[in-house]
Amino acid sequence: MPDTKVVDSRLANESSQVRRRRECVSCETRFTTYEAPLLNMPMVIKNDGSRDTFDEQRVRSGMMRALEKRPVSIEQIENAMSHIKKQLVAQDAREIASRRIGEIVMRELQTLDHVAYIRFASVYLSFEDLASFEELIKRLESEPTPEMQRRQVPLIDDKEE
Repeated sequence: MPDTKVVDSRLANESSQVRRRRECVSCETRFTTYEAPLLNMPMVIKNDGSRDTFDEQRVRSGMMRALEKRPVSIEQIENAMSHIKKQLVAQDAREIASRRIGEIVMRELQTLDHVAYIRFASVYLSFEDLASFEELIKRLESEPTPEMQRRQVPLIDDKEE
């Protein structure tokens, strides 16, 4: 790789990435790179007892299917993925059950979009009957929607904590 120099560095994506503007020393072309730390993700214990490496793309794909044609921005999805990965690393365990990952994804989807949450839950929880599915919907109806929560002004400034 030709020699480059860093022109500018900033934190990007909730401080989980560093955005760097670089310049090629020989041709003076500028370009942007994004750098993120490699996280030591736990191994996933599948339902059948086998173990596999954590596959971020698989989690993202499941979320994207649930969020298809929903009013959720790519930035919100990336922030949710960042939250999921941070929670997995914070578990401070070498292994984690796939069921636990599913629960974390469901919590993130519930804060993003109730319809996407129900879509994901319908596959993930594999409802046995209509009554359990209706119970989930009734519980969601009693909660404020993600949009209402985003519009709500916090009583305590999160930055003070």
